[in-house]
Amino acid sequence: MINGENLVPASIPWGMVGGGRQSQIGYIHRSAALRDGVFKLVAGAFDIDAQRGRDFGTGIGVDAERCYADYKAMFAAEAHRPDGIRAVSIATPNGTHFAISKAALEAGLHVVCEKPLCFTTAEAEELRALATAKKKVVGVTYGYAGHQLIEQAREMIAAGELGEIRIVQMQFAHGFHNEAVEAANPATKWRVDPKMAGPSYVLGDIGTHPLYLSEVMLPQLKIKRLMCSRQSFVKSRAPLEDNAFTIMEYDTGAVGYVWSCAVNAGSMHGQKVRVIGSKASIEWWDERPNQMTFEVQGKPLQVLERGMGYLHPNALADDRIGGGHPEGLFEAWSNLYVRYAQAMVASDRGEAIDVHYPGIEAGIEGVRWVESCVRSADAGATWVDYI
Repeated sequence: MINGENLVPASIPWGMVGGGRQSQIGYIHRSAALRDGVFKLVAGAFDIDAQRGRDFGTGIGVDAERCYADYKAMFAAEAHRPDGIRAVSIATPNGTHFAISKAALEAGLHVVCEKPLCFTTAEAEELRALATAKKKVVGVTYGYAGHQLIEQAREMIAAGELGEIRIVQMQFAHGFHNEAVEAANPATKWRVDPKMAGPSYVLGDIGTHPLYLSEVMLPQLKIKRLMCSRQSFVKSRAPLEDNAFTIMEYDTGAVGYVWSCAVNAGSMHGQKVRVIGSKASIEWWDERPNQMTFEVQGKPLQVLERGMGYLHPNALADDRIGGGHPEGLFEAWSNLYVRYAQAMVASDRGEAIDVHYPGIEAGIEGVRWVESCVRSADAGATWVDYI
């Protein structure tokens, strides 16, 4: 159980690129990183507008001299300080992730980056090679991967409680972009601009989230080939999709389905993962994150509750307040940032990293999946080998 005791020897000096006043995700990065004292925010290039970024940074307690005009200035200046940053989080539009991540690694910094890590598998593999050479950790923020019931699902599947895995159903299908809301919302507009969003919209922006949760639950499954169909129901978004269906075949003979959608009118969030085995099934829904259903064929449905003593010890290790009280996205992100910090400390000491977290391999896999989906969809929804 996480109870506020020190989980790393000392707070890691940390900076941010992006995440300023108008950011949708800046606050949750800071809340998660600072919650358990594993990081200390000491610097930032918070906004593309230098003065606005400085005003914001000082407003959250960062010294004005360490509120920089851009990431290049921050990395250069911090490298010459004895108390300079050792890690950075990147909370900027997708099209900037590769260049900033590469510069951060070259500056000898650990990196936590929003997904997608970059636009191509080749770029992702370049970052992996650089991270390996520099002996630095790269984390990718698939936030709900830090939720304890995802860990519980992983342990139940590994223990064989579901039997042979046959089907994995995944979706992230909300309705908030059922109309062209980006016309009046700059924070959404870049997501449907190929120059900033890359080759996809919902596949990369939301579809990779349940995909990664399934990878945490089922690390043994490897995609063999897939087929994807994508649509732009709001025509102004073309060539980027606002809806997509992906069918996958795994090397074990199991199959998987991912529905990625921003036009599911009426749906609040709609992220679900259901794993179906030969003996039983489990299902987790992020709108009800404190419960996971466990359905054994021929027996009554069971609802497993977060924080209860019958859960696996590895799941309870992420608990913060005990059963009954609600936990959710902020707690899951905080758990991930604790793991990032522990991994960074181990890496700096030259020790083996014994915590699992969405890292560089998760980043590569997400990019490869989006590339493959786009390749299939653009070829007329044909089957393509997963390479």
